[in-house]
Amino acid sequence: MPMREREAHRGSGAATGSLFPMITPDVADLPHEMDGGVKVFHLVAEPVKKKIAPFKNIDAWGYNGSCPGPTIQVRQGDRVRVVFENRLPESTTLHWHGLEIPIEQDGVPYISQKPVTPGEKYVYEFTVHQQGTFFYHAHSAMQEMMGQIGFFVAHPEKEYKPRVDHDYGLILQEWAVLPSNSVPNTAAMEFNWLTFNGVCGPMTTPLLARLGSRVRLRIVNLGMDHHPIHLHGHQFVVTGTEGGRAPESTWYPMNTVLVGVAQARVVEFEAKYPGAWMIHCHLPHHMMNSMMDLLRDRQIQTADQTEAKAMSQMESLARSVPFEHVHPAPIAPDAQKVPGFPQDAFMEMGMDEVVEKPETYGLPKNWSAGMMGMMTMIRVLPEKEYDEILARKKGPGARAEHRHES
Repeated sequence: MPMREREAHRGSGAATGSLFPMITPDVADLPHEMDGGVKVFHLVAEPVKKKIAPFKNIDAWGYNGSCPGPTIQVRQGDRVRVVFENRLPESTTLHWHGLEIPIEQDGVPYISQKPVTPGEKYVYEFTVHQQGTFFYHAHSAMQEMMGQIGFFVAHPEKEYKPRVDHDYGLILQEWAVLPSNSVPNTAAMEFNWLTFNGVCGPMTTPLLARLGSRVRLRIVNLGMDHHPIHLHGHQFVVTGTEGGRAPESTWYPMNTVLVGVAQARVVEFEAKYPGAWMIHCHLPHHMMNSMMDLLRDRQIQTADQTEAKAMSQMESLARSVPFEHVHPAPIAPDAQKVPGFPQDAFMEMGMDEVVEKPETYGLPKNWSAGMMGMMTMIRVLPEKEYDEILARKKGPGARAEHRHES
């Protein structure tokens, strides 16, 4: 990445000063102010209306209007103060997962502090002597399942080697939300909505990488399931965990990493091959969204009804999704005679225009049809295409200037 671009990228992460910041797609950074030598952050726990898919909204709990909460980025050695306010209808606390801090800052109700009651504030303050990928969350099981988590990234005093050109963060969450409902069932053990940074594919914002660059992905999981996260087209090495940077002697090539509950995994790779490469959980049920929400109040076919009627209903369902552009994949004329049909047929729901954003520019038509559940992609782009998307992110004026320079 050219130095001018790295500097511009740095400038977008005010929380880290001159550091090259991590980007959390679809989630903002939490800004800070300085009080002498202390970085001061203001964090508010509150209910959040969250759109996790084009046709699904939920009532989650998060921080500062966001779920997951905004990303906190600091530098190793910083003195940090977090002024925490509770706007939830019940008591809560903040736990700093993986950070080595004094016991009174650890955020465990009754053991290390009194719970922060509704309307109250509490001040957490500590020095960050570690470096790595950490996170904050409520230390209450039900509140965690309502969405209360956010990144806490401690950048090293000296930049890691080899240096990366792109640094991205993904938070894995799962939700049990009944059809025609909006409140997650935090006592459920089966989950029908799986999200990266609070949204399902194809609403997830694609990651961008310049061809030939080095990419870091930081992945954090707080839910009930472990997730094998798979990257298409490239091999990576695991360079860190929730404990910090891993010794280079432990790195070895792989393309699927198991991110367990309450774990962080940091992977790095060389973006050698151009294309739109999938990143997704490889558990089959996590590679889809909830079909029951699309059925809504329809009568579900029972086993004694004919397969032809079942197929007819599925076809009707596919064409009744509330978007203008739905392109079910073709099926064989006698498909209903094959045992097991339908399976994936009619589940493909193209909605390119609905989720369009600069990062999706130039993708093949109907690209969104196969993007469901815990999925996103990384677009490895030659310089011209990469710069064109950056210009689109900056607006029409920037695009005109880019065309003039070209």
